[in-house]
Amino acid sequence: MKTIISFLRPLAPLTAVVPLLMLSACLSENPRDRIDEKEAYTSASNLYTNAVGTLYNYIGGNQQSQGLQGTYRGVYDYNTFTTDEAIIPIRGGDWYDGGFWQDLYLHTWKASDGALEDTWNYLYKVITLCNKALASLDTYRQLTTDAQYNAWTAETRALRAMFYWYAMDMWGNIPLVTSASQTLDETKQVKRSEMFNFIVSELQDAEPYLANERSNQFGNYYGRMTRPVADFILAKLMLNAEVYCDDDWTDWQRPDGSSMTFTVDGQRLNAWQACIAYCDKLEADGYQLEDSRLFNFSVNNETSRENIFTIPLDKTLYAAQFQYLFRSRHYAHGGAYGTASENGSCATIATVKAYGYKTDSVDARWTQDFYSDTVYVDGSTITLDDGSPLVYYPLEVEVNLTYSPYIRTAGARMAKYEVDRTAYNDGKNPDNDIVLFRYADVLLMRAEAKVRNGESGQADLDAIRQRVGMPSRPATLSNILAERRMELMWEGWRRNDLIRYGLFTGAYDLRPQLDGEAKAPYTIVFPIPYRARQTNTSLRQNTGY
Repeated sequence: MKTIISFLRPLAPLTAVVPLLMLSACLSENPRDRIDEKEAYTSASNLYTNAVGTLYNYIGGNQQSQGLQGTYRGVYDYNTFTTDEAIIPIRGGDWYDGGFWQDLYLHTWKASDGALEDTWNYLYKVITLCNKALASLDTYRQLTTDAQYNAWTAETRALRAMFYWYAMDMWGNIPLVTSASQTLDETKQVKRSEMFNFIVSELQDAEPYLANERSNQFGNYYGRMTRPVADFILAKLMLNAEVYCDDDWTDWQRPDGSSMTFTVDGQRLNAWQACIAYCDKLEADGYQLEDSRLFNFSVNNETSRENIFTIPLDKTLYAAQFQYLFRSRHYAHGGAYGTASENGSCATIATVKAYGYKTDSVDARWTQDFYSDTVYVDGSTITLDDGSPLVYYPLEVEVNLTYSPYIRTAGARMAKYEVDRTAYNDGKNPDNDIVLFRYADVLLMRAEAKVRNGESGQADLDAIRQRVGMPSRPATLSNILAERRMELMWEGWRRNDLIRYGLFTGAYDLRPQLDGEAKAPYTIVFPIPYRARQTNTSLRQNTGY
């Protein structure tokens, strides 16, 4: 069991202090079933714990659509199973689920989809709780020193900016709510470019007051928003600035990143230069590639020098779960570990081919990221009910496998995270912290930004490939995108990447792509949920829905 130094993560959200909110309207309801604030806020320490610290309970989750990663039908699934990276095929009576997973892959989702609404509500719930925390910090400022007030306010604003970033990335034009007292009539939808500028400004304003500490490692800042975490998000924002500042994403007339300017530490830089600057700051902070790529996903990954921001997990202390290995493995595969499994998610054929599977140049990360072919546990072959060995067939994937002889065995399955043999709840409560941001991504962002800015990204690309024993290849945009797929597989970045490259088209293995031009560009963003628009009639639906 982990030795816990940080005091920020109770076993479950403190609902006695902060009420759970349903936020289709993006606004808080009247507080229910909670103790009086005067009892909750009697000192600086419990002001922090009860106003700010409880926010971290919501970064992970154990219910559908809750948490940034770890659970089903939420942020991660909408950014993964909508792409050419992975798929959950229909397997006879399994995984049809009303066509939900097929709709993700084919880009045929609807504004009335319950999971989409639940994900919207989750993100805005946390945004609203951040607004409430800021109000509490203002109301009880007399309990704090100026340094505490500035640091805790900055931490909360940066957290709110991160959740706004996820919402903006998914929906484009979204409501901006900055006050706990803001009324429905005062809540207006803003253009994506305006929201982008707000998020950048919030993070830049907060950055000087954030602790320059590692968030992924044990200590008082374990799991918290720190300056490196904010710098990583700012690098992502700058790399995607052309996308986020395009308010009509259906015409493909994006602004030029080389002509957009931003101020970073007093220097006026274009978007690519700004991305490079934030990546350079993370390098200066001492982040580096681990010798072993898989150490970052090991059971005891809290000492990683590469991970920047994680969701801390502990089977005995935290309610948050990591369900993705459980979802992917065949029933017999899970049984070999003494757990259950759901026999669902797998790599697409496009991903299998990208790794060079069954060729003379298969990427070294193939066996790190996937279970394929005959499966072994502890050196023994896993057998099926009929006594035959369990074999995964990576090239037999279809959207609907109902009539396939490979209905239960098609697809390369998720590996990458070390199996915690002492995990609880059928393996869904392990001790591996969930990796959200890591330095390998920083190097690939910097390589891409340099190439887009007319510079060489070769050194950063080479560093990623050398770590896994792969030979150098030219640092072109195409090669960098291919590298991002293999290096960041199962980490939830593929949708973000494909949109930036103009390749987010849907049904990737079923129809040819036309030189990167999307066939349904409006699906770059998701539809504003139906009930959100019913509650707030000022919200305009995104084009195409």
